[in-house]
Amino acid sequence: MDIDKTTLNDLSVFRQADEVSVLDKLDLCSTTHGSEQLRINFSTALSTKEEVEDIQQTIKLFIEQQPVWPKTISNGTVMVVEKFFDSNIYLIPANPSALDAYAYKLLHGPDYALVTYSAKHCFDFIKGFQQLLQLFSGKAQPAPLKKLLTSVQHIINKPQFEIVSKHRGSETMTKAQQLHFAHFIRYNYKHNMLDLVVLYAQVDAWYGMAKAMQQYKLVFPGFVDSPGPVVESKGLYHLLVNEPVAYDVLLNQETNFLFLTGANMAGKSTFIKSVGIAVFLAHIGMGVPAQQMKLTFFDGMLSNINVVDNITRGESYFYNEVQRIRATIQKISNGKKWLILIDELFKGTNVQDAMKCSSAVIEGLLKIKNSLFILSTHLYEIGEELKKYPNISFKYFETSVADGQLLFSYHLKDGISNDRLGYLILKREGVVEMLERL
Repeated sequence: MDIDKTTLNDLSVFRQADEVSVLDKLDLCSTTHGSEQLRINFSTALSTKEEVEDIQQTIKLFIEQQPVWPKTISNGTVMVVEKFFDSNIYLIPANPSALDAYAYKLLHGPDYALVTYSAKHCFDFIKGFQQLLQLFSGKAQPAPLKKLLTSVQHIINKPQFEIVSKHRGSETMTKAQQLHFAHFIRYNYKHNMLDLVVLYAQVDAWYGMAKAMQQYKLVFPGFVDSPGPVVESKGLYHLLVNEPVAYDVLLNQETNFLFLTGANMAGKSTFIKSVGIAVFLAHIGMGVPAQQMKLTFFDGMLSNINVVDNITRGESYFYNEVQRIRATIQKISNGKKWLILIDELFKGTNVQDAMKCSSAVIEGLLKIKNSLFILSTHLYEIGEELKKYPNISFKYFETSVADGQLLFSYHLKDGISNDRLGYLILKREGVVEMLERL
């Protein structure tokens, strides 16, 4: 799925300033490299439905095996393995006897301590991979996992590692055996060990995704084959909201444009981002925050949510809004399936101009039947003219007032909002009173 940096930022997929991101929330990896690989997974678009479903099957298999998942490899293990090759130590004897081991310890005490400590972690690293191969042996393996495990098998299928299979832990090896093992790792196996570090990062990233799905009770969406785009979900909610309100969403080729209205703080932006985050997670093979969800595979997703001006380039807010819409139209004119998310279109100009511009853009976008659109606006008046189009649906978030206080239900309703509460908010926050005292 084609998704640009602007859209990833709009959906808070990655951290910006002090805000918690989707990646922060879902990163339950046990190693630093696993977390780095998870970021790569989140940044790498999968290009087919089959690739997504392969990742889904991999995560499902990891969830099934979680009760017996080997804990031999830790973040400390990986760190020691890497640092072992950078440490400056006296030459380790190749085939030491017990006497050679004693002499090495006597003459090079600090080096001997570092070597045996590193040998223990290298032993655990290889043992962990042996356990993983055994864990998945005889099980149907999705293509990505099978490819990874085949690489692991090829790398660790060495006679020197028979001793790892025979011993439960490195502490049962003799000191001479530990030095012999460390010699082989340091002088004959460096590149292979570093390759294993990379492979384990991917294993840890998938395992972290599996743990996150269980911890946050995410569900796998189903991908449907349809000539037109589809997003259908029940109980969809925003992953980063502490006490979210769930929504039911239905968008398809017959009704592919959702015209969303409501007062400030009523929940429009949260709803739009909820849909965007769920569709994004679905396309990296992850579970989604919903009771259930099905959708088509989208070729791309674009958002127009947090547009900013560019003072250094002399570009106004409105100009950048126009450029973002222009770029969006260019991309989605290719006949492929896109999901387009637009929050408060044309905020950078006066109301009359914004209404005219918004109507022109919406009526143009309504001609594109192979993409889905969610657009929020405060310009309620343009909704009436749009009701003549059969492929647009109207939803709003209701706001009520009780004793001068605003009450938000955050429930999505059919129709167009008529709430105009700006002055009430100004008054509620004491701004009107402050102005009267001037």
